[in-house]
Amino acid sequence: MKKGLIVLCFFWLFSGVAFAADSPPVKFDPVWLINVRIAVKAGQYDDAIKQLQAANDPASADWNNLMGYSLRKKTPPDLVGAEKFYQAALAIDPTHRGALEYYGKLMLLNKNLTGAEGLLARLDKTCTFGCEEYSDLKEAVASYKKAQK
Repeated sequence: MKKGLIVLCFFWLFSGVAFAADSPPVKFDPVWLINVRIAVKAGQYDDAIKQLQAANDPASADWNNLMGYSLRKKTPPDLVGAEKFYQAALAIDPTHRGALEYYGKLMLLNKNLTGAEGLLARLDKTCTFGCEEYSDLKEAVASYKKAQK
């Protein structure tokens, strides 16, 4: 058993997969992004907004998406502000799956079914083999339609 483990470690170490000298550096999320995601997951949207304001990274699609999400989810929500940030996120990255989903849900809140379906179509193209964001927005659109009947 011990010999097999040593052989496995030796193979992994020298296979070149993880330690190739010409490999691009591994990209890590900035600390602010990690902390904001923790605050959002805990439902602490006002705290997330403060952290985003402190980070002040409006050139980041993730920053804009999380600002939009936090503004939409806080009490009371700021739907106009949220829309501005979702639009900025999509201007930076037109295929940002989170922004496409959340902006679609915002459109449903604003009773804009056509806009939400347009974003759903964009997500369908972005998520070639499907993705959680597509499934979530599709479900939200279906619920919206059912409630309208």
